[in-house]
Amino acid sequence: MNKHINSSSPTDNEAILGILNNSESMLKRIYVAYFPMVLKLVLNNSGNDDDAKDVYQEAIIVLYNKVKSGNFELSSKLQTYIYSVCRRLWLKRLSQMSKYGGDIHDFQEYMPVEEDLVTHEERDIQFTKMEGALGELGEPCKTIIEDYYIHGRSMQEICEKFGYTNADNAKTQKYKCLQRLKKLFFQQK
Repeated sequence: MNKHINSSSPTDNEAILGILNNSESMLKRIYVAYFPMVLKLVLNNSGNDDDAKDVYQEAIIVLYNKVKSGNFELSSKLQTYIYSVCRRLWLKRLSQMSKYGGDIHDFQEYMPVEEDLVTHEERDIQFTKMEGALGELGEPCKTIIEDYYIHGRSMQEICEKFGYTNADNAKTQKYKCLQRLKKLFFQQK
């Protein structure tokens, strides 16, 4: 039976365990607990409701990736961490929109979270570059790479699908495709 306590703010440990276990009910509780402060931060600093939702979702993705990576150590309250990540993301968005006047109106403590976000942003850039490189790769290379690395198909399956005489020929083709993909990846801006 669900007790009324479920709507209360989770402890930091509960929240982190919930994130690790992909708990939807915990994500809802985290949202109820922390979204209002993110909304206030964004509304007080040239943003609207949708901006706040975007920033909050991005911050939860950063937190999720951090927790899943296994090297997440909370050196503050979870609330402070989420606020800090949202603050950093919103500052970045403001500067992109040229609305940043040099300061942001804060209403609670925050900490520097530069490193987490830089890694998160770099990973996003790498994924975008990889998508771009895959897009330029052309067929049959694109499908061979996707089948093997993304869909986990065996060389034998790929051999049959593309009509290669044997799995070794398919392997040789995959190797050539991979070389081409690397070249395209490093050419991406």
